[in-house]
Amino acid sequence: MRRWNGWGETTTSYPLPENAGEFLSGRVGPGTPPQDAALADVVGAVPKSRLPDHPLLKIDPAARLRHARGQSLPDWVALRTGRIPAFPDGVAYPVTAVEVEELIAFSQKAGAQLIPYGGGTSVVGHINVGHINVGHTTVGHINAGHINPPGDGPPVITLNLQRLNRLLRFDRTNQLATFGAGIMGPDLEAHLRARGYTLGHFPQSFEFSTLGGWVATRSSGQQSLGYGRIEDLFAGGSMVTPQGRLDMPPFPASAAGPDLRQLVLGSEGRLGIITEATVRVSPLPEREDFHAVFFPDFESGLTAVRTIVQARLPLSLLRLSTAVETTTTLALAGHERLIGLLEQLLYLRGISEGKCLLMLGFTGTNDQVKQTRSAALETTSTYGGVHVGRQFGRQWANGRFRTPYLRNSLWEAGYAVDTLETATTWSNVPLMLNAIETAIHNAIAPFDEKAHVFTHLSHVYRQGASIYTTYLFRLGADGEETLARWQAMKTAASEAIVAHRGTISHQHGVGTDHAPYLAAEKGEPGMAALHALCHQFDPEGVLNPGKLISSLGIQWGDKP
Repeated sequence: MRRWNGWGETTTSYPLPENAGEFLSGRVGPGTPPQDAALADVVGAVPKSRLPDHPLLKIDPAARLRHARGQSLPDWVALRTGRIPAFPDGVAYPVTAVEVEELIAFSQKAGAQLIPYGGGTSVVGHINVGHINVGHTTVGHINAGHINPPGDGPPVITLNLQRLNRLLRFDRTNQLATFGAGIMGPDLEAHLRARGYTLGHFPQSFEFSTLGGWVATRSSGQQSLGYGRIEDLFAGGSMVTPQGRLDMPPFPASAAGPDLRQLVLGSEGRLGIITEATVRVSPLPEREDFHAVFFPDFESGLTAVRTIVQARLPLSLLRLSTAVETTTTLALAGHERLIGLLEQLLYLRGISEGKCLLMLGFTGTNDQVKQTRSAALETTSTYGGVHVGRQFGRQWANGRFRTPYLRNSLWEAGYAVDTLETATTWSNVPLMLNAIETAIHNAIAPFDEKAHVFTHLSHVYRQGASIYTTYLFRLGADGEETLARWQAMKTAASEAIVAHRGTISHQHGVGTDHAPYLAAEKGEPGMAALHALCHQFDPEGVLNPGKLISSLGIQWGDKP
């Protein structure tokens, strides 16, 4: 069973290594385990539903609680403290697109609003009940939005799409597969692998996120360098809107005006409910290896990675950690004896303080893997990299979907952890990375607290890279204090991203947390176009209000 107030299955855990307490205490101070709210008490606080009966609708308090929040840090604070300001009035579980149409019609008749729900893994407020309240926005002074409970507003229905989970069509000739949009990552891959194929889309939330969610948020898998982001894999499908059904044929290419598939990608439930998606699949690779290389410093690693990707070497993964992240990874890896031997080996090769870890993924035939590995390792060696083999790569691949479980263990030890990300051009990466980390450190200082901040480049392109930053800090004395610390750091980092001309999100999407910063990226004409699109497909504002853009419009200030 899924945890109601944390990450993942209740049967899976990721205990902190024995040395973790000393490591974390030395960087941010000792943690104080919190007193979390009990499930029974929170269920008992769920108010009575405001919806009329419907055969597809469940209104029991437990189901409504489990669909009230996602996986962002504010969501965790709300769930763990039991202070949840709003709940959906009911949860529906459609099995067909026809039932989705019926539920949209029911919502319009009942004056209700609909929130599409895939796996509930959103970290930026995509599925939260309430509307966004955004202050006046000016350059350098962006007020982050916050969610207001609906109060006497319209009732809310959460549409759980996980029963739209069938493989509908598999086309070996054209290498296309069509699934119900609610299918989860492991089930999708199981269908394809049974036929000798893969989608190759592996976000960290892979075990619990859905195909429709990936499309709606423009998701990026960890091996996107080889397989592509979801916009490269999404070939077409169907979306139910209040104005009718939008069918998108899987054309390999088209010059017939703007591509409507691009409107659906990243639409975050504002334009319609994605009910099925056709994706481009690939034959299972003959071989897949993950290797590790250590560089003496981040600059050397950065140059090597840029050189490799701009040479168009066919890797599936390049992931470069800063020195702080590398130190953290090694310190919390356990296996102290093996890590000690590694440190000695690297020291003899002239790599000690400031070392940075690069993970490389090679996917393809035996010959392709050998040739690509040889060329890539020749480049890393040119820039001072020391290849240490596949052991680290195997450990990363085996544990990559288990890592989020550390959030549970850290919280229980008295620490909160959050992530944020952006993307920018190669020439801007060092400046942007430093600006984000500095902003986070400066924002927590007035609380007389510290944050442990570390970063890696998670996805790379010929023109630039994504920057993925993790920040860990102590829980406050109560939920409000913890949330205040998070808000200060998140706002400061987001302002730094906007000020240094990065995208406000490379892979997490917009939701409510990033909506206040969207205009800086899209501009006034772009924002007006987004508002017009939402009104065209959903004139009554039934679908996922407050997400992506404000339902009521936003007073935008000066543009950068």
